[in-house]
Amino acid sequence: MALKKKMLYAALPICLFTVHFGFSQSSNPFLGGKNVTVDYARVSSADVEAYGKHTVKEVSTMIANLKNQKTVTFDNVFGVMDEIKNKMGTTSNNCFMLYWVSPDESIRNKGLAAYQRIDSLSTTIYTDKGIYNKMKDFKSSSAYKELKGNRKTLVDDMVLGFELSGVNLSADKIEKYKALTKEISELSTDYSNNMNSSNEVIILDEKATAGLPAEFKNNYKVAEGRYEIPIINATNETVMSNAAVEDTRRAYYTMFFNRAADKNIEILDKMVKKRDELAKLMGYPTYAAYSLVPKMAKNPETAWAFVNDLISRVKDKAKADVAQLEKEKKAEFNGETWVILQPWDIAYYKNQIQKKQFNVNNEELKDYFPMESCLKGMFDIYQKLLGLEFRKVAKPSVWHEEVEMYEVYESGKLKGKFYMDLFPRPNKETWFYGVNIVSGKGDEIPAAMLLGNFTRPTKTQPSLLSQKELKTLFHEFGHIVNMMSYHGEFSAQQESKADFTESMSQLFENWIADYDIVKTFAKNYKTGAVLPQATFDNMQKSKKVGSGLATLQSLQRCLYDLNLYDKYNPSAPIKTDQLWRDIDKQLGVMDFYVEGTHYQANWIHINTHPVYYYGYLWSEVYALDMFTEFEKNGLTDTKTGVRYRELILANGTQRDIVKAVEEFLGRPSNNKAYIKNLGLD
Repeated sequence: MALKKKMLYAALPICLFTVHFGFSQSSNPFLGGKNVTVDYARVSSADVEAYGKHTVKEVSTMIANLKNQKTVTFDNVFGVMDEIKNKMGTTSNNCFMLYWVSPDESIRNKGLAAYQRIDSLSTTIYTDKGIYNKMKDFKSSSAYKELKGNRKTLVDDMVLGFELSGVNLSADKIEKYKALTKEISELSTDYSNNMNSSNEVIILDEKATAGLPAEFKNNYKVAEGRYEIPIINATNETVMSNAAVEDTRRAYYTMFFNRAADKNIEILDKMVKKRDELAKLMGYPTYAAYSLVPKMAKNPETAWAFVNDLISRVKDKAKADVAQLEKEKKAEFNGETWVILQPWDIAYYKNQIQKKQFNVNNEELKDYFPMESCLKGMFDIYQKLLGLEFRKVAKPSVWHEEVEMYEVYESGKLKGKFYMDLFPRPNKETWFYGVNIVSGKGDEIPAAMLLGNFTRPTKTQPSLLSQKELKTLFHEFGHIVNMMSYHGEFSAQQESKADFTESMSQLFENWIADYDIVKTFAKNYKTGAVLPQATFDNMQKSKKVGSGLATLQSLQRCLYDLNLYDKYNPSAPIKTDQLWRDIDKQLGVMDFYVEGTHYQANWIHINTHPVYYYGYLWSEVYALDMFTEFEKNGLTDTKTGVRYRELILANGTQRDIVKAVEEFLGRPSNNKAYIKNLGLD
């Protein structure tokens, strides 16, 4: 998942250091100048605070100078605005990143405060009629009529960004807009803080741990016959797929989907209400209508039609999956008719069927996928494919001792750097992200960070990845190479449209479905044996188990997201728990909602990425279509990979995305590969 924060609306939405990237000699590690590596290990909370204030002061001066221009040109208005966006973006990204990952509470607090200060300034800038009028003056000039390509696109997008940020509102309504955006930002922060500070633990006796892997149990054993397992993403898959005792699955499931519910349900209610007020203030009927304007879908009708079409295609397969999984459960109870499949059963019985019918033991498979080997294999693939070289930095200056740093080279020239922060720890953001730090405009060196929460290594074994985690690793690193690829003229054009962003990383998930690729790194960490092809083939066949149900569950979340933000009725707002029940009834496949749980209280997308979830499936249509070029030319064909890097990854919004995809494919894009991939046969 690519991190997209609200930061200047037009931009909406992981060897030794070289001399070029030497450490800053400034007393503040952030203020060493362009392309100087931040000495993160030396950063203090005072540095973070001073950095935020420095950027606000610098940008305020630039804004004053811009507004004093007597004549308007592209450079002194839009060029300056892009530089402002870049300065604020880099500061905001650094501060927000440290708020998410720093082990130091004071740095986290100052990082959040600095981010909020920058966010507030961006709202002020984008509602400034003086700046907007300068833009409009230029847009009505003959110089604008002569613009072509990405420069014309920049002007149009930036003007639209101001308009979507309320610049044309009356003075009193602008103040209302500012107040609402501030309140929404604060609510969103509180929601995230509550999620990330959740420290729930399930306590199990020996009997309750039946089916759980021995090494997993040992890792959480606190006394003889007593286990304390944290309710986090890194333990979820293992427990839900392997716990043989239904009461254990039910208890874990209930706790997992109740994280932060005591606070976040009320916060979400307030946030949805205020987002609706914001949309109405802006003249839109719903927040979804407002949010979708700069995205590929453009409007709610298109998003709804896309989601409903997919539902009609997968519903029968989902029903068949439920029947298959329920049959497996009934077999445990001698076919008793009262036995029904529950949401906490899905992963477990899917795992049982894969073991029995396909001889695929997902726990044993992990031995072939230690993190270190997977990273090396993944790096080798990306480097060969994209014509890049990743050099690990020795003894990097980082915010935590586990973080690794790499530099990216192309033909010997430094092209970027990325950090890898892979494992969970207290007070760290709990999800998975590709986090942009420096945009990479012009001769600026891009920087990014892969934020992960993968299974930790233990005293007796390395970090071993499940197939889900391996897919996530390839996906999130796809975001990283996307960020490393940009070298455009303007920072504001670095990010793609929100409902296309995921496609550029989803595409790379396909490499782990090819045995010739996987065998290069899938080796048993104990014996060194390569994963047998017969086992791999069975793994691929077993993916059809529950595939329709999994897609439908994604579509269920799409419906929830769209309903919440497109069907909101302020005079009679629906209870957010009831919405789950209503969607279950609409789908008519099974009751996914479990009474007493509140998934919406710990679902990061509904908080920070509203009206976004459909974009995962929308993006996947493009990803699978673009992958056909690699199927045709070879999965390690550098020529195709470099074309993909330059035409797609490096594009951002410099040119029309649909046209860029058509040029890469040599034809108009279609959904044939996606429909085939659904595996509905």
